[in-house]
Amino acid sequence: MKLDTTLRAHRDHILDDASAELAQLQLHHYETAGPEFTRARLESLYDLVQAAIVHRDVAAIIAYADAVAEERFAAGFDVSEVQHAFNVLESAMWRQVVPAEEPDDLAESVGLLSTVFGIAKDALARRYVTLASKHRVTSLDLSALFAGTNSLAGAADQID
Repeated sequence: MKLDTTLRAHRDHILDDASAELAQLQLHHYETAGPEFTRARLESLYDLVQAAIVHRDVAAIIAYADAVAEERFAAGFDVSEVQHAFNVLESAMWRQVVPAEEPDDLAESVGLLSTVFGIAKDALARRYVTLASKHRVTSLDLSALFAGTNSLAGAADQID
C-alpha cells in the first residue's frame, strides 16, 4: 500500500493512539489545555505531514512548526513538551505504516516520513532556540554540558 493511502486509511486510529500516548505522558501544559486542544493540534500536524508527503513540499509544515514554537514558547511550554507531541504522532504513524507497507514501498515510506518529521522538529527546535536566546530560559541553559571541555581538547592532543 502506498504511504498516502496508508495514512488516509489509518488516520483516526493514528490520532487516537497519539492522543492517548500524549495523555499518558502527563505533560503539564497539554494536561492543562485539555484533550480537545491536544487532539486538534495533533490533527493539524497530521494533516500537514500528510500534505508534505503527497505534494513533496515541506514549506507549510516548516511554517507551522515555527508558529507552534512561537505560540507555545509564549504560553510557557517547554520545548521538550512540544517535541514529545511531535514524537508521539510520529511513533503512532510508524506503528501503522511499517506493517501496512509493501516491502518494495517501505524504503520510500521510511524516507518520506523521516524527512518530513525531521524537518518539522528541526524547525521547531531552531525557533525555540532563537526565542530562548532573547530570554533567559533555564531549560535551554547548556553551559553545564560543556564544563570541562578545555581539558578534553588537551586530552585529544595527547592521543597519537
